[in-house]
Amino acid sequence: MQFWPRKRAKRAYARVRSWKTQKEVNLTGFAGYKAGMTHIMVQDTDKNSLTKGMEVFVPVTVVECPPLRIVAVRFYKNGIPAKDIVVSVSKELQKKTNLPQKAHEFSEVPHDDVAVLVYTQPKMIGFKKKPDVFEVKLSGTVQEKLDFVKNNINKDIKADSFFKEGAFFDTHVITKGKGFQGPVKRFGIDLRHHKSEKTKRGPGSLGGWSEQGHVMYRVAHAGQMGYHQRTTYNKQILKVSHNPEEVNPAGGFIHYGILRNPYVLVKGSVDGPKKRMILFTLPRRITVKKQARELPTITHISTSSKQGR
Repeated sequence: MQFWPRKRAKRAYARVRSWKTQKEVNLTGFAGYKAGMTHIMVQDTDKNSLTKGMEVFVPVTVVECPPLRIVAVRFYKNGIPAKDIVVSVSKELQKKTNLPQKAHEFSEVPHDDVAVLVYTQPKMIGFKKKPDVFEVKLSGTVQEKLDFVKNNINKDIKADSFFKEGAFFDTHVITKGKGFQGPVKRFGIDLRHHKSEKTKRGPGSLGGWSEQGHVMYRVAHAGQMGYHQRTTYNKQILKVSHNPEEVNPAGGFIHYGILRNPYVLVKGSVDGPKKRMILFTLPRRITVKKQARELPTITHISTSSKQGR
């Protein structure tokens, strides 16, 4: 049921309803834009691995992470949003949503929790102008959260304050849209016999309830495929760097260009097309054994041209 209803997402970036916190005060989520994939060579340092001590090939996803900024503070009372106070106004934000001409002074209202609305700065990347605005919960005590907000108003919150090399995070992404597709591609059902009546690519039966004018939701039918919100648990960050020249391939990433901002290397693949926002959150289903896994030593990052692949 986690994949239903299979309809288009409301917006191009994910909405998170449940956040994990930690002891130290900080954001519990961060955003970046998918640039593409490359590969690295690492020295396997896991003592329990079959390839320990060997140099192995690892595919990685490159995510560019320009700094975030706080646009508003959201106060909660009894688990319900009580009031939003806009603390930052910029020209690019006016293109995204209607905001007051001037930012309000930070002031407290009756509350029992505090969250922030942050926005990305895609102008620092160059392929879009409108920022993405989303809510992020904070970790720490209520007073520590207020102090964090006061100290970061009109300041850049950088990626290295959230990401740590070797740490695991959950990714929340809107997948690549594939439009209206039939049941064979959408659900992987088999083609019917070539002498079947009426259709060859449709389901063989509508189920036992079809006589009552009702078709069960699990019967394979044509419809929207892709552009759905998906969460992937426990993606490991192999590298956090402020030097994009280390990973920029010759000619740039296809359909993206070159990196100009801090980036992270994520082990394996990440959902979504290039240029789409990826929301990282603290891991909710991490095990102690996985957290104790040693970070492999990177010996080489491929910067060869990706043209023609």
